[in-house]
Amino acid sequence: MPTSPIVQLQLALGVLAIALALWKGGAPERLAALAVVGNIAAGMIADAVEARGGALWTFANDGLTAFIMLAVTLRWARPWLGAVMFFYAAQFTLHAAYMATGRDPNDYLHAVVNNIIFTGTILSLGAGAIAAWRGRVRQARSAAGSSSPARRR
Repeated sequence: MPTSPIVQLQLALGVLAIALALWKGGAPERLAALAVVGNIAAGMIADAVEARGGALWTFANDGLTAFIMLAVTLRWARPWLGAVMFFYAAQFTLHAAYMATGRDPNDYLHAVVNNIIFTGTILSLGAGAIAAWRGRVRQARSAAGSSSPARRR
């Protein structure tokens, strides 16, 4: 379990966004939430067992999640999914730069950039869930309003 208060806050925010997406989101929000849950779980498992080749494992884990998000984005084009894809592009750039230069992925810069990217991903997921929820409420209201009998003067 992470001991950093920032990471704990991010995980709490992530749990809230994932729960909201699973509860009130549509199909793309639910699939994206499941992909993020899998990404977090795989990352925690890798940290717990201290997997060898940690940078490569993290790169592959984020790659699989990005591939799932790409499939969701291609199926349901939503602005929040576009934002998530940009965050995953930044994540790949971060991992690739650290792998290519041989820098230690446990340094301060990596932590800050990684935290910003994860927070952006979670906020995008939460925004997508809220937008889907509001869209359904708006659609239900307009359907209820149009099905009522027309008033005559």
